Amino acid sequence: QVQLVESGGGSVQAGGSLKLSCVGSGYTYDSYCMGWLRQAPGKEREGVAVIDSDGKTMYADAVKGRFTITKGNAKNTLYLQMNSLKPEDTAMYYCAIQPLGVAPIHGPGGNCYTGVDFDDWGQGTQVTVSS
Repeated sequence: QVQLVESGGGSVQAGGSLKLSCVGSGYTYDSYCMGWLRQAPGKEREGVAVIDSDGKTMYADAVKGRFTITKGNAKNTLYLQMNSLKPEDTAMYYCAIQPLGVAPIHGPGGNCYTGVDFDDWGQGTQVTVSS
């Protein structure tokens, strides 16, 4: 059973930074897409950043240049470094993973992008940014 556990959320002032962590268990995928999604009250869940098993990344336009997604040295760990936070970044943040079945496909039409319909995600960690 896939389990993803997020941590690192909190409350910060605008312009501040937070680093989210995710530890996964219960799976072994050779090829995968892993990412962070967020959902603000009254809004749909949206993809923030993704990284595939080759290390290729993609970001939502709203966070480009401010957020960085990385994989940890330990297997099945994922991070999201968030800098220059804005009040509109306030949301519940979820870690998610999707096995690809085939090798990652990069570029237009690829199989790991912020709009992926992930099979599994964690319980989330709250990020609140005050102005």
